[in-house]
Amino acid sequence: MITPDELAGLIRAALPDATVEAFDWTGTQDHYDVRVVSAGFRDVPLIDQHRLIYSAVDVALKDGRLHAIQIKTEAAR
Repeated sequence: MITPDELAGLIRAALPDATVEAFDWTGTQDHYDVRVVSAGFRDVPLIDQHRLIYSAVDVALKDGRLHAIQIKTEAAR
């Protein structure tokens, strides 16, 4: 299990300016919807934005704390 704050911390470690919203959609603390807004996404293709997030949470996916993640990204204005 991983808390929303821990998940957001992993993402912010990769994208320090990011605003991260994490919602546990099953109540089991291992399935999350995340919305990430970062200036680091400017001019970065959507697939690469999502790859950045997957890379940031990779350790939690591999150790089983995170089972599934749905990602929405947006470049900060």
